[in-house]
Amino acid sequence: MDAYISALMGLAGIAIGSLTSFASTWMTHRSQVKEKHREIEMAKREKLFSDFIAEATRLYGDALSHQKDDVSDLVLLYALVAQMRLISSRPVVDAAELAMVRIVETYLTPNRSLSEIRDLARSGAMNFLLDFGEACRAELVTGHLSTRR
Repeated sequence: MDAYISALMGLAGIAIGSLTSFASTWMTHRSQVKEKHREIEMAKREKLFSDFIAEATRLYGDALSHQKDDVSDLVLLYALVAQMRLISSRPVVDAAELAMVRIVETYLTPNRSLSEIRDLARSGAMNFLLDFGEACRAELVTGHLSTRR
C-alpha cells in the first residue's frame, strides 16, 4: 500500500512540476507577444507622426511662397490626420488639426519674401509643429494606446 502512495505522490509531483513549467512558459510567451504587439503599434505611430511632419512641413513651405485656393495639395495631410483619429490620443489629433489650420491660413496670406521668411524663422513663428511634436512625444513615452477602438 505504501508503494502505491509513494508512486501516486511521485506522479502528482511530476504532474504539478509539468503544469508549473507549462504555466510559466505560457505566461512568458504571452508577455512576449504583448510586448511585440506594443512595439509594432508604437512603430506604426512613429511612422504616421513622421509622415505627418514631413507632409506638413512641405505644405507649410509651399504656403509661405504660394497663395492659392486649391485644396488638392492638402488631401494627404487630411488623410494622415484621419488615420491619427483612429489610433492616437486626443491631444495628438488636436495638435495635428491645429497645424493643419495653420497651413491653410498660411496659404490664404500673401506670398512671403525670403527676408520675411527669415524674420519668421528668427521670431519662432515657423514652429507651427511644436505642439504636435510635444503631444507625440508624450504619447510615445507613455506608450498610450487609444481606447477609442
